Amino acid sequence: MEKASIYGLTKEELIAWFIEHDERKFRATQVWEWLYIKRVMAFSDMTNLSKDVIELLEENFIINPLRQVIIQEAKDGTVKYLFELPDKNMIETVLMRQEYGMSVCVTTQVGCNIGCTFCASGLLKKQRDLTAGEIVAQIMLVQHYFDERGQGERVSHIVVMGIGEPFDNYDNLMNFLHTINDPKGLAIGARHITVSTSGLVPKIKEFANNGLQVNLAISLHAPNNDVRTSIMRINRSFPIEKLMAAVDEYLEKTNRRITFEYIMLSKVNDLPEHAQQLADLLKDKKKLTFVNLIPYNPVSEHDQYSRSDKADVLKFYDILKKNGINCVIRKEYGTDIDAACGQLRSKQIKKADKAR
Repeated sequence: MEKASIYGLTKEELIAWFIEHDERKFRATQVWEWLYIKRVMAFSDMTNLSKDVIELLEENFIINPLRQVIIQEAKDGTVKYLFELPDKNMIETVLMRQEYGMSVCVTTQVGCNIGCTFCASGLLKKQRDLTAGEIVAQIMLVQHYFDERGQGERVSHIVVMGIGEPFDNYDNLMNFLHTINDPKGLAIGARHITVSTSGLVPKIKEFANNGLQVNLAISLHAPNNDVRTSIMRINRSFPIEKLMAAVDEYLEKTNRRITFEYIMLSKVNDLPEHAQQLADLLKDKKKLTFVNLIPYNPVSEHDQYSRSDKADVLKFYDILKKNGINCVIRKEYGTDIDAACGQLRSKQIKKADKAR
């Protein structure tokens, strides 16, 4: 049986594990510091642990469960990683160099079952959830990339927007968030972390009660049910009325701003009437909402869609602004390295299939 990654344990779980194995609580603190502050990659490098403790750890855990397959570096400094999991499945992780810091986009599932018709990630159906350890390891390997360069850089921001639906892997997601947020570890501030969902209403409500100050983003992509259902299958289960009711509940409980992600698809959801409908949809909550207009990255398998013209995007933006809606046109990153989420993984799998 494959050993689990120790990255998958929160600090509280690590403490409980040591106590269960008749070891003292402070051992967990020592191991935590080795993992997340000194960032060693072998238990044998934890030099203040006894030989017996090291052997106990090696019998039960591995540290890093990922193998780097491909690393692509774009002209703008964006870095895209293709990692192989222990079961040979592959995932993507992206590092984006922002004005405010180093942001990493992590993956939470192998494939995706949400079925958005414009998305490269959903081309391959969900195989399984990632463990918390496999999600944490994505951050750790990017941080090791920085450590090896020796320039003092650190991962400062996280977006959970890679392959998969994060709220469909809720428990592992929450363990991941608690681990990277721990102030005596990676210490990535909750307000520097954003989780994106396509709109799983029950989990939005649960997330409102988790106590973490983590940001929430919702992949909306349409201002009405007809358009949203045509491009996002999830809208059949959770139409806009149910989604907005959950948003209202979230805002009331947290008083935290929500970002609405909106991919601009030419002649599909980018018309002036769509902009006005979106403004009307958000008008009663505009103080706590923000719209992110996203340029579409074309995917060959979804050739029914094309990127909105710049003039149409600006017209859409202007209508939102005139209605008092806070919005921005997202800057693009990594356009020269398979920019669409899931694209690199999809290409690699196709190559492997052809080679068989």
